[in-house]
Amino acid sequence: MKYYVIEEDEIRDAGQDQFEKKEDTIAVFTTAEWEKQEELRDTYGIWMQDTQVHLCKLENHIGWLHATLRIPQKEENGTNVAFSFYLLPEKLIFVDDGGSVDEQINRIADRKLRAGYTLERFLYDFLVQFLDKDLLLLQNIEKKISKIEEEVLQGRCPDFNMRMLHLKKKISKLYRYYSQLTEVGQELLDNEMDFFSKDDLRMFDRYRDRASRLAAETQILRDYAMQVQDVYQSEIGIRQNEVMRVLTVVTTIFLPLTLIAGWYGMNFTGMPELGWKYGYPVVIAVSIAIVVICLIIFKKKKFW
Repeated sequence: MKYYVIEEDEIRDAGQDQFEKKEDTIAVFTTAEWEKQEELRDTYGIWMQDTQVHLCKLENHIGWLHATLRIPQKEENGTNVAFSFYLLPEKLIFVDDGGSVDEQINRIADRKLRAGYTLERFLYDFLVQFLDKDLLLLQNIEKKISKIEEEVLQGRCPDFNMRMLHLKKKISKLYRYYSQLTEVGQELLDNEMDFFSKDDLRMFDRYRDRASRLAAETQILRDYAMQVQDVYQSEIGIRQNEVMRVLTVVTTIFLPLTLIAGWYGMNFTGMPELGWKYGYPVVIAVSIAIVVICLIIFKKKKFW
Protein backbone atom coordinates (compact mmCIF):
# COMPACT_ATOMS: atom_id res chain seq x y z
CA MET A 1 0.00 0.00 0.00
CA LYS A 2 1.11 3.56 -0.70
CA TYR A 3 -0.03 6.93 0.52
CA TYR A 4 0.36 10.38 -1.02
CA VAL A 5 -0.51 13.89 0.06
CA ILE A 6 -1.06 17.00 -2.07
CA GLU A 7 0.43 20.02 -0.34
CA GLU A 8 2.32 23.14 -1.37
CA ASP A 9 1.40 22.33 -4.99
CA GLU A 10 3.31 19.04 -4.90
CA ILE A 11 2.40 15.38 -4.63
CA ARG A 12 4.50 13.78 -1.91
CA ASP A 13 4.80 10.35 -0.38
CA ALA A 14 3.01 10.10 2.94
CA GLY A 15 2.29 7.69 5.74
CA GLN A 16 -0.99 6.22 6.95
CA ASP A 17 -1.31 8.81 9.73
CA GLN A 18 -0.94 11.68 7.25
CA PHE A 19 -3.51 10.06 4.97
CA GLU A 20 -6.05 9.92 7.77
CA LYS A 21 -5.37 13.35 9.31
CA LYS A 22 -4.60 15.58 6.34
CA GLU A 23 -6.76 16.79 3.47
CA ASP A 24 -6.16 16.08 -0.24
CA THR A 25 -4.63 12.66 0.36
CA ILE A 26 -4.42 9.60 -1.86
CA ALA A 27 -4.10 5.91 -0.99
CA VAL A 28 -3.32 2.99 -3.29
CA PHE A 29 -4.15 -0.57 -2.21
CA THR A 30 -4.08 -3.93 -3.90
CA THR A 31 -7.30 -5.94 -3.78
CA ALA A 32 -5.94 -8.16 -0.98
CA GLU A 33 -4.86 -5.12 1.04
CA TRP A 34 -8.17 -3.34 0.52
CA GLU A 35 -10.14 -6.34 1.75
CA LYS A 36 -8.29 -6.04 5.08
CA GLN A 37 -9.14 -2.33 5.53
CA GLU A 38 -12.35 -2.94 7.48
CA GLU A 39 -11.67 -0.14 9.96
CA LEU A 40 -11.01 2.35 7.16
CA ARG A 41 -14.18 1.33 5.34
CA ASP A 42 -16.22 1.62 8.52
CA THR A 43 -14.78 5.08 9.23
CA TYR A 44 -16.00 6.47 5.91
CA GLY A 45 -19.12 4.33 5.54
CA ILE A 46 -17.80 2.43 2.52
CA TRP A 47 -18.95 -1.08 1.76
CA MET A 48 -17.06 -3.59 -0.35
CA GLN A 49 -17.73 -3.52 -4.07
CA ASP A 50 -17.13 -6.23 -6.63
CA THR A 51 -13.35 -6.37 -7.07
CA GLN A 52 -13.66 -7.66 -10.65
CA VAL A 53 -13.47 -4.71 -13.07
CA HIS A 54 -15.47 -5.41 -16.23
CA LEU A 55 -16.15 -1.94 -17.64
CA CYS A 56 -15.89 1.79 -17.01
CA LYS A 57 -18.63 3.13 -14.75
CA LEU A 58 -19.22 5.48 -11.83
CA GLU A 59 -21.74 5.04 -9.02
CA ASN A 60 -22.96 7.65 -6.56
CA HIS A 61 -23.35 6.71 -2.92
CA ILE A 62 -24.11 8.80 0.13
CA GLY A 63 -20.83 10.45 1.08
CA TRP A 64 -18.66 8.74 -1.56
CA LEU A 65 -18.32 7.83 -5.21
CA HIS A 66 -17.13 4.53 -6.60
CA ALA A 67 -15.72 4.13 -10.11
CA THR A 68 -14.20 1.27 -12.08
CA LEU A 69 -12.02 1.80 -15.13
CA ARG A 70 -11.02 -0.85 -17.65
CA ILE A 71 -8.68 0.51 -20.32
CA PRO A 72 -8.37 -1.80 -23.35
CA GLN A 73 -5.04 -2.81 -24.84
CA LYS A 74 -3.82 0.04 -27.05
CA GLU A 75 -0.33 -1.11 -28.04
CA GLU A 76 0.31 -4.28 -30.04
CA ASN A 77 2.12 -5.94 -27.14
CA GLY A 78 0.28 -4.09 -24.38
CA THR A 79 -2.18 -5.39 -21.82
CA ASN A 80 -5.54 -4.31 -20.47
CA VAL A 81 -5.45 -1.98 -17.46
CA ALA A 82 -8.12 -2.31 -14.78
CA PHE A 83 -8.58 -0.63 -11.41
CA SER A 84 -11.21 1.09 -9.27
CA PHE A 85 -11.27 4.11 -6.99
CA TYR A 86 -13.33 5.59 -4.17
CA LEU A 87 -13.71 9.35 -3.99
CA LEU A 88 -14.43 10.78 -0.52
CA PRO A 89 -14.43 14.37 0.71
CA GLU A 90 -10.73 15.36 0.48
CA LYS A 91 -9.60 11.74 -0.01
CA LEU A 92 -9.08 9.40 -2.96
CA ILE A 93 -8.59 5.64 -2.59
CA PHE A 94 -7.42 3.45 -5.46
CA VAL A 95 -7.63 -0.34 -5.65
CA ASP A 96 -5.18 -1.59 -8.25
CA ASP A 97 -3.33 -4.89 -8.74
CA GLY A 98 -1.40 -3.93 -11.87
CA GLY A 99 0.74 -1.01 -10.71
CA SER A 100 -0.63 1.36 -13.36
CA VAL A 101 -2.09 3.76 -10.78
CA ASP A 102 1.28 4.34 -9.06
CA GLU A 103 2.85 4.88 -12.46
CA GLN A 104 0.31 7.56 -13.40
CA ILE A 105 0.59 9.26 -9.99
CA ASN A 106 4.37 9.45 -10.35
CA ARG A 107 4.03 10.92 -13.85
CA ILE A 108 1.81 13.69 -12.50
CA ALA A 109 4.08 14.24 -9.49
CA ASP A 110 7.10 14.71 -11.77
CA ARG A 111 5.42 17.64 -13.52
CA LYS A 112 5.30 21.20 -12.29
CA LEU A 113 1.83 21.57 -10.80
CA ARG A 114 -0.21 24.72 -11.03
CA ALA A 115 -0.77 26.96 -8.02
CA GLY A 116 -3.63 25.91 -5.78
CA TYR A 117 -3.47 22.30 -6.93
CA THR A 118 -6.33 20.26 -5.45
CA LEU A 119 -7.43 16.66 -5.21
CA GLU A 120 -10.18 17.32 -7.76
CA ARG A 121 -7.62 18.72 -10.22
CA PHE A 122 -5.48 15.64 -9.62
CA LEU A 123 -8.43 13.37 -10.43
CA TYR A 124 -9.01 15.27 -13.68
CA ASP A 125 -5.31 15.04 -14.64
CA PHE A 126 -5.25 11.36 -13.71
CA LEU A 127 -8.23 10.49 -15.89
CA VAL A 128 -7.07 12.61 -18.83
CA GLN A 129 -3.66 10.92 -18.88
CA PHE A 130 -5.31 7.73 -20.14
CA LEU A 131 -6.56 9.66 -23.19
CA ASP A 132 -3.38 11.61 -23.95
CA LYS A 133 -2.20 9.58 -26.96
CA ASP A 134 -5.52 8.14 -28.06
CA LEU A 135 -6.04 10.54 -30.96
CA LEU A 136 -2.69 9.40 -32.37
CA LEU A 137 -3.80 5.80 -31.81
CA LEU A 138 -6.95 6.41 -33.88
CA GLN A 139 -4.89 8.08 -36.61
CA ASN A 140 -2.64 5.01 -36.81
CA ILE A 141 -5.68 2.75 -37.14
CA GLU A 142 -7.00 5.00 -39.91
CA LYS A 143 -3.65 4.70 -41.74
CA LYS A 144 -3.84 0.90 -41.51
CA ILE A 145 -7.36 0.90 -42.95
CA SER A 146 -6.25 3.29 -45.71
CA LYS A 147 -3.32 1.01 -46.58
CA ILE A 148 -5.66 -1.98 -46.82
CA GLU A 149 -7.96 0.06 -49.08
CA GLU A 150 -5.05 0.92 -51.41
CA GLU A 151 -4.04 -2.76 -51.59
CA VAL A 152 -7.63 -3.74 -52.41
CA LEU A 153 -7.81 -1.22 -55.26
CA GLN A 154 -4.43 -2.42 -56.56
CA GLY A 155 -5.75 -5.98 -56.61
CA ARG A 156 -3.36 -7.30 -53.95
CA CYS A 157 -4.60 -7.66 -50.40
CA PRO A 158 -3.46 -10.88 -48.70
CA ASP A 159 -5.40 -11.97 -45.62
CA PHE A 160 -7.91 -9.14 -46.04
CA ASN A 161 -10.59 -10.76 -43.88
CA MET A 162 -8.25 -11.50 -40.94
CA ARG A 163 -6.60 -8.07 -41.04
CA MET A 164 -9.91 -6.24 -41.25
CA LEU A 165 -11.48 -8.43 -38.56
CA HIS A 166 -8.58 -7.59 -36.20
CA LEU A 167 -9.02 -3.84 -36.82
CA LYS A 168 -12.81 -3.96 -36.48
CA LYS A 169 -12.54 -5.77 -33.13
CA LYS A 170 -10.07 -3.18 -31.87
CA ILE A 171 -12.26 -0.30 -33.06
CA SER A 172 -15.32 -1.86 -31.44
CA LYS A 173 -13.52 -2.20 -28.08
CA LEU A 174 -12.32 1.41 -28.25
CA TYR A 175 -15.80 2.66 -29.12
CA ARG A 176 -17.35 0.92 -26.11
CA TYR A 177 -14.49 2.25 -23.94
CA TYR A 178 -14.95 5.88 -25.01
CA SER A 179 -18.74 5.64 -24.73
CA GLN A 180 -18.39 4.35 -21.17
CA LEU A 181 -15.92 7.13 -20.33
CA THR A 182 -18.41 9.66 -21.65
CA GLU A 183 -20.95 8.28 -19.18
CA VAL A 184 -18.39 8.47 -16.36
CA GLY A 185 -17.70 12.10 -17.27
CA GLN A 186 -21.43 12.83 -17.27
CA GLU A 187 -21.85 11.27 -13.84
CA LEU A 188 -19.02 13.45 -12.50
CA LEU A 189 -20.62 16.47 -14.13
CA ASP A 190 -24.03 15.72 -12.59
CA ASN A 191 -22.36 16.12 -9.17
CA GLU A 192 -25.18 14.46 -7.26
CA MET A 193 -23.17 14.37 -4.02
CA ASP A 194 -22.03 18.03 -4.36
CA PHE A 195 -18.38 16.99 -4.24
CA PHE A 196 -17.21 19.51 -6.83
CA SER A 197 -17.13 23.27 -7.23
CA LYS A 198 -18.07 25.10 -10.44
CA ASP A 199 -14.41 25.23 -11.47
CA ASP A 200 -14.13 21.47 -10.95
CA LEU A 201 -17.25 20.89 -13.03
CA ARG A 202 -15.77 22.86 -15.92
CA MET A 203 -12.78 20.49 -15.87
CA PHE A 204 -14.98 17.40 -15.91
CA ASP A 205 -17.06 18.94 -18.68
CA ARG A 206 -13.88 19.11 -20.79
CA TYR A 207 -13.12 15.50 -19.89
CA ARG A 208 -16.57 14.35 -20.96
CA ASP A 209 -16.33 16.30 -24.23
CA ARG A 210 -12.93 14.80 -24.95
CA ALA A 211 -14.17 11.26 -24.40
CA SER A 212 -17.24 12.02 -26.50
CA ARG A 213 -15.13 13.35 -29.39
CA LEU A 214 -12.95 10.24 -29.27
CA ALA A 215 -16.08 8.07 -29.37
CA ALA A 216 -17.26 10.06 -32.43
CA GLU A 217 -13.87 9.62 -34.13
CA THR A 218 -14.02 5.89 -33.42
CA GLN A 219 -17.50 5.70 -34.95
CA ILE A 220 -16.11 7.34 -38.09
CA LEU A 221 -13.41 4.65 -38.21
CA ARG A 222 -16.08 1.95 -37.87
CA ASP A 223 -17.92 3.41 -40.87
CA TYR A 224 -14.67 3.70 -42.83
CA ALA A 225 -13.84 0.04 -42.14
CA MET A 226 -17.30 -0.99 -43.38
CA GLN A 227 -16.82 1.10 -46.55
CA VAL A 228 -13.47 -0.60 -47.24
CA GLN A 229 -15.10 -3.98 -46.76
CA ASP A 230 -17.79 -2.98 -49.28
CA VAL A 231 -15.03 -1.90 -51.71
CA TYR A 232 -13.38 -5.30 -51.25
CA GLN A 233 -16.63 -7.09 -52.02
CA SER A 234 -17.12 -4.86 -55.08
CA GLU A 235 -13.61 -5.66 -56.32
CA ILE A 236 -14.32 -9.37 -55.94
CA GLY A 237 -17.52 -8.89 -57.92
CA ILE A 238 -15.66 -6.96 -60.63
CA ARG A 239 -13.00 -9.69 -60.96
CA GLN A 240 -15.69 -12.35 -61.14
CA ASN A 241 -17.44 -10.34 -63.87
CA GLU A 242 -14.13 -10.12 -65.78
CA VAL A 243 -13.76 -13.89 -65.60
CA MET A 244 -17.34 -14.39 -66.75
CA ARG A 245 -16.82 -11.94 -69.64
CA VAL A 246 -13.74 -13.83 -70.84
CA LEU A 247 -15.60 -17.12 -70.62
CA THR A 248 -18.55 -15.62 -72.52
CA VAL A 249 -16.26 -14.32 -75.29
CA VAL A 250 -14.49 -17.67 -75.62
CA THR A 251 -17.81 -19.53 -75.66
CA THR A 252 -19.24 -17.16 -78.30
CA ILE A 253 -16.16 -17.53 -80.55
CA PHE A 254 -16.20 -21.31 -80.46
CA LEU A 255 -19.96 -21.64 -80.81
CA PRO A 256 -19.84 -21.44 -84.65
CA LEU A 257 -16.97 -23.94 -84.63
CA THR A 258 -19.09 -26.27 -82.53
CA LEU A 259 -21.87 -25.89 -85.11
CA ILE A 260 -19.46 -26.79 -87.92
CA ALA A 261 -18.14 -29.79 -86.01
CA GLY A 262 -21.65 -30.96 -85.32
CA TRP A 263 -22.69 -30.36 -88.92
CA TYR A 264 -19.95 -32.42 -90.43
CA GLY A 265 -20.15 -35.00 -87.72
CA MET A 266 -23.56 -36.19 -89.02
CA ASN A 267 -21.83 -38.35 -91.72
CA PHE A 268 -24.63 -38.28 -94.28
CA THR A 269 -23.64 -40.13 -97.44
CA GLY A 270 -24.82 -37.26 -99.63
CA MET A 271 -22.41 -34.71 -98.23
CA PRO A 272 -20.05 -33.86 -101.13
CA GLU A 273 -17.38 -32.28 -98.89
CA LEU A 274 -16.62 -35.63 -97.30
CA GLY A 275 -15.16 -36.94 -100.51
CA TRP A 276 -13.52 -33.70 -101.63
CA LYS A 277 -9.75 -33.72 -101.21
CA TYR A 278 -9.74 -29.99 -100.24
CA GLY A 279 -12.65 -30.32 -97.77
CA TYR A 280 -10.46 -30.62 -94.66
CA PRO A 281 -8.24 -27.57 -95.38
CA VAL A 282 -11.26 -25.50 -96.38
CA VAL A 283 -13.05 -26.27 -93.08
CA ILE A 284 -9.87 -25.29 -91.19
CA ALA A 285 -9.64 -22.03 -93.13
CA VAL A 286 -13.33 -21.26 -92.57
CA SER A 287 -12.95 -21.95 -88.83
CA ILE A 288 -9.93 -19.63 -88.59
CA ALA A 289 -11.77 -16.95 -90.54
CA ILE A 290 -14.75 -17.20 -88.18
CA VAL A 291 -12.49 -16.82 -85.12
CA VAL A 292 -10.69 -13.80 -86.63
CA ILE A 293 -13.97 -12.12 -87.65
CA CYS A 294 -15.42 -12.68 -84.13
CA LEU A 295 -12.28 -11.21 -82.53
CA ILE A 296 -12.44 -8.14 -84.79
CA ILE A 297 -16.12 -7.60 -84.02
CA PHE A 298 -15.59 -8.02 -80.26
CA LYS A 299 -12.65 -5.61 -80.38
CA LYS A 300 -14.73 -2.94 -82.12
CA LYS A 301 -17.58 -3.46 -79.68
CA LYS A 302 -15.06 -3.32 -76.79
CA PHE A 303 -16.21 -6.63 -75.42
CA TRP A 304 -12.57 -7.39 -74.49
